[in-house]
Amino acid sequence: MTKAMADTGPFNDRLQAGGHFVYANGLASATTATVVDGLGETPVFTDGPYLEAKEYLGGFWVIEAADLDQALALAAEGSKACRGKVEVRPFQ
Repeated sequence: MTKAMADTGPFNDRLQAGGHFVYANGLASATTATVVDGLGETPVFTDGPYLEAKEYLGGFWVIEAADLDQALALAAEGSKACRGKVEVRPFQ
């Protein structure tokens, strides 16, 4: 994890230099999550992550890219830097 954190800094610097960086941040462990269900009359708050999974969101980047191909290329660099899988989604 220490190496991944060290490598994401230079990756963030490259995003900034290339004009792609909008925002990035890490997240606390999934065990710190609180799930909020506000669909009923009274909200229900539950400790822990919503889904039981092997992989959890550890952080995120918001970037600007000319197209999907560029976004995927940047995501591949980010995946290598953070030593984890990166999911790419556009804003609506």
